[in-house]
Amino acid sequence: MTSAFASRPTGPTSRPTGPASLAALLLAASVLAACAPQDAATSGPAAASGAGQGSAATCAKGALATHKAGTLTVGTDKPAYAPWFADDAPANGKGFESAVAYAVADRLGYPQDKVTWTVSPFDKAFAPGAKDFDFDINQVSINDDRKKSVDFSSGYYDVRQAVVALKGTKAASAKSLADLKGVKLGAQVGSTSLTAVTGQIAPTTQPAVFDSNDLAKTALKNGQIDALVLDLPTAFYVTGAEVTDARVVGQLPNAGGGTEQFGLVLDKGSALTGCVTAAVDALRADGTLARLEKQWLSDAVSAPVLG
Repeated sequence: MTSAFASRPTGPTSRPTGPASLAALLLAASVLAACAPQDAATSGPAAASGAGQGSAATCAKGALATHKAGTLTVGTDKPAYAPWFADDAPANGKGFESAVAYAVADRLGYPQDKVTWTVSPFDKAFAPGAKDFDFDINQVSINDDRKKSVDFSSGYYDVRQAVVALKGTKAASAKSLADLKGVKLGAQVGSTSLTAVTGQIAPTTQPAVFDSNDLAKTALKNGQIDALVLDLPTAFYVTGAEVTDARVVGQLPNAGGGTEQFGLVLDKGSALTGCVTAAVDALRADGTLARLEKQWLSDAVSAPVLG
């Protein structure tokens, strides 16, 4: 609709009077409200907090206020690990998170050729500051501390943390969290895996912290650490394809009895948060997330819980 301001007279006008003129003014006001630009429709407390669910007007398919007009930009780390991605190529649509990203994009009205990927290191994705992506997908767990700096969509995957150790070692025979207190543990910096190590296991030896899971896996192979804490699907992939002389010892109980979830990361106060959340919710409701999980994470079978 053409902006009402485009036809506003620039010269003096006479002030209308009388009931008929009042009715005309009210009608004009309603037209102006209906033609309000999208920015106005997304302003206010709900939009500022990123909590809005996104209306049909603000979530017009393929016409969102994206980082680059007409294109949806998705961030993830490099290397992009299996089983979340395949061949370190997020744009190929293979792997659980690549498939989820494209499913969300499609719901938002952006086909695969309108999606671009950018590298965003794991611990930088949820750090304070402006983002160069519309959303990031990189096994980032939703928690209150991270919410201070970024917005999250609703959860797209329910995750558990797991312990990996070389076969035949003391750590590999652990049956409980207490059995792990005396071993040298490792995890990626900024991850909920590291939080689980320090908060749930609370080892007597200072855990080793690595910039990436690749470095952590190398440390495990070389005996620099006794065990590595990862999310469960990654743990099964590591033991099945990368460190084959290691095994999944078990999974950690959910801290505080709650469910840890991965969420899509958005800039704090992003106008897209409600729209992206609505897309994730729709994909969960129609069974798409469950189907993609079965397709790409089927090898992530259950492991005993370390009580």
